[in-house]
Amino acid sequence: MLEPVTAAVLLKTLDGLSLRASVNAQNIANAGTPGYRPLRVSFESALATAAQQGAATVDAVRPSVFPEPRWGVGDAMRLDLEVVETSLTAGRYSAMIELLNRHAQIAALAVSGGR
Repeated sequence: MLEPVTAAVLLKTLDGLSLRASVNAQNIANAGTPGYRPLRVSFESALATAAQQGAATVDAVRPSVFPEPRWGVGDAMRLDLEVVETSLTAGRYSAMIELLNRHAQIAALAVSGGR
């Protein structure tokens, strides 16, 4: 069984990465929209701080969505960078799912006595 804080962090990470994937898709869909300002999702710092304080604090973490802070007038959105961010997010999400899967396999072995 996962420790409560670890389980909470993994689930919150999946939630944050899922939201980031949706925001990335929105950014890509609006790449050609004049004046569109790309959005970003932040949750890692808050999650790291909350993890030191316990599972209840982790459960209270909410990702924040905000406009790209370094956006200037006349800047064009870089579609290539949005695609890279989408790929990185998908890789992180996949890694978290794999981690949960491995833990479930270990737990199943423990319950079955290794058979």
